[in-house]
Amino acid sequence: MSIAYVGLESFRQIKNARSMIFTLAVPLVMLVAFGGTFGGAGQVDAVTKLPWIVVTTVQVAGYGGMMAALSQAFNIVTERSIGWNRQLRITPLSGTGYLVSKMITAMLMGLVSIIVIFTVSVLLYHSSLPPMNWMTAGLGLWIGILPFSLLGILIGQFAKPEYAQPLFMAVFMGMAVLGGLWIPLQIFPAWVANVAQAVPSYWLNRIGQMGAHQSGDILTPALVLLAWTLALAGFIIWRYRRDAARS
Repeated sequence: MSIAYVGLESFRQIKNARSMIFTLAVPLVMLVAFGGTFGGAGQVDAVTKLPWIVVTTVQVAGYGGMMAALSQAFNIVTERSIGWNRQLRITPLSGTGYLVSKMITAMLMGLVSIIVIFTVSVLLYHSSLPPMNWMTAGLGLWIGILPFSLLGILIGQFAKPEYAQPLFMAVFMGMAVLGGLWIPLQIFPAWVANVAQAVPSYWLNRIGQMGAHQSGDILTPALVLLAWTLALAGFIIWRYRRDAARS
């Protein structure tokens, strides 16, 4: 039943035009706007040594993937408000199956966003990067959004309907800015970059850049993202069991 529920959830979200526009249109607008500004031919980022259009594409793809993963919060808030969670508890679908299905759906939506951004960048700006580098960058970003899928689930477990959108925007925009996914961190004071290393979005951006460059100490971002994933997973399981016990 868990597999069937994953399929149902994924199909339901793909059919949701407003959700798809929200998770795809905004990153695409950012790519067009920032690509035209920072993506001029021959411009190279002094830090990563990558073409600026590639750096911009990785940032926007990370932004879109993170948005798609976090947006699961709205579905969970809605389901909690109408009592759908309590109905699922009397079905063969286990609590673990429910949570995993939400995570998988978030990862699938994030993958779609990343692929679309990469494809549009290549077609529109002829971004210069070997296919294998695009693949490793995309894989790094996709794996890197795992903790954000869990963070979206956690927000959905805690937030009330009237507070869900403000909480989502505060978390999302904070993560986007500190991760350098909105604008490059180089334009901020040095202390901002130091603070940014405490949030997973910074390492999401870094692992995407390392994949594009196929170099660097990939172990550090992988371990940081893994630590966030384990911590969030533990908190989610505790919260779900607490909700189930009260029901």
